[in-house]
Amino acid sequence: MDVREQLFIGGEWVAPDGKGAIEVISPHTEETIGSVPDASPADMDRAVAAARQAFDDGPWPRMMAAERAEGIKRLSAALQSRAADIADIISSENGSPKSWSLMGQVFSATMVLDTYAGLATNFQFEDHRTGALGSPVVVRRAPVGVVAGIIPWNVPLFIMALKLGPAMAAGCPIVLKPAPETPLDAYLLADAILEADLPPGVINIVAAGRETGEHLVRHPGIDKVSFTGSTAVGKHIGEICGGSLKRLTLELGGKSAAIVLDDVQLDDAMLGNLVTSGVMNNGQVCGAQSRILVSKKRYDEVVDALGSTLGALPVGDPLDEVTQIGPLVAKRQQERVFGFLEAGKAAGAKAVIGGNGMPAHLDKGWYVEPTVFRDVTNDMKIAREEIFGPVLSVIPYDDEAEAIKIANDSDYGLCGSVWTSDAEHGAAVAAQVRTGVVAINSSMILDFNAPFGGFKQSGIGRELGPEGIDAYTEYQTIILPAG
Repeated sequence: MDVREQLFIGGEWVAPDGKGAIEVISPHTEETIGSVPDASPADMDRAVAAARQAFDDGPWPRMMAAERAEGIKRLSAALQSRAADIADIISSENGSPKSWSLMGQVFSATMVLDTYAGLATNFQFEDHRTGALGSPVVVRRAPVGVVAGIIPWNVPLFIMALKLGPAMAAGCPIVLKPAPETPLDAYLLADAILEADLPPGVINIVAAGRETGEHLVRHPGIDKVSFTGSTAVGKHIGEICGGSLKRLTLELGGKSAAIVLDDVQLDDAMLGNLVTSGVMNNGQVCGAQSRILVSKKRYDEVVDALGSTLGALPVGDPLDEVTQIGPLVAKRQQERVFGFLEAGKAAGAKAVIGGNGMPAHLDKGWYVEPTVFRDVTNDMKIAREEIFGPVLSVIPYDDEAEAIKIANDSDYGLCGSVWTSDAEHGAAVAAQVRTGVVAINSSMILDFNAPFGGFKQSGIGRELGPEGIDAYTEYQTIILPAG
């Protein structure tokens, strides 16, 4: 049992204001595995005050970018030294398979930090220009101020790194609020912060429920909110921030489409990557390619191959190294996905594999049997809404024009992919898809050196790449006297 009794505020462990606790429950055993303090609004006020002091009076925003980059590197190294322990905690908290937790959660997080350390060193924080009337003009990218980072439960450490990297590079202190389902890994992050010897208040970590999280978003000491999570909550946060014109980055839901072109070769590697694009992290990824669009000419062939490939993936204990699909994060999420399975069948979709709910070989845990639906039309609920589970919907199309139309017929626009033997043609198809990231013959949904974010209801703004740092800055123009 991992019981924590303090909060990380101002560079030290402090006692919480109240006695409330958040219980952390294993989605595999359904048993309590730990607890952390449930922060109150007063605790959040302290965290914001610490970040505010770090910004208004502390050294971090006033350092040279290269100095901040060194701090980011130290944090990355401290996390890498704890990689195995963090991966085990995340798998225990949210059911991510251990191999995926290690690579997709921990090492990806350190790679993001290392990338931002390099970007910070080379980022152009000042641009010297000649004004229209001949006067020298300096255009600065000043740090936006104190940031609130609201973290979801599906990829907690990685998404904390997505907030930390650009905020630290730009000179912005941050208050991180982990999700109530996955707060334990953030405590190892706090240990790494202490080892990295960062100035007090640069990073504060306060786990709390929704009401206290909203208090953080509304706090007048916060200059920018960066949120990753559902579109519904993102809209609510957007409304709050609009009232005070807080700067805002929203990375929200998706219903991404993988377009399988007629010329694709169905080998094991391709099928493995295609299935991975839809069910990585048990399907609990915003960029999951849960709609698979296949030509009617090859529909039966591809459907059967997808069923065989997904059906071969081991399902079970997320801490078992052979497991490739673990449980969902919570019972409510399991029940939600069960509802989608029933909705799909009621609408006329047929389950090639799965579709029955709980895997037959398991009698506890919040598992969902991996499922491939065929005979899906794009107006069905399972094709319109984000399921967040190991469920693939295979939709037939007549020609490429219809495939592109179906891919774009969505409220979302986060990710996508094109599968083909002709990468150049695949790129031409990708350019017609209204989505933030499109991969060719790959399950990759992002690249650390390029912007990541969505069209439409998948969000506002971009993370990663130099554009990620830009999102944590304000432009300031200084007009100097001529001569």
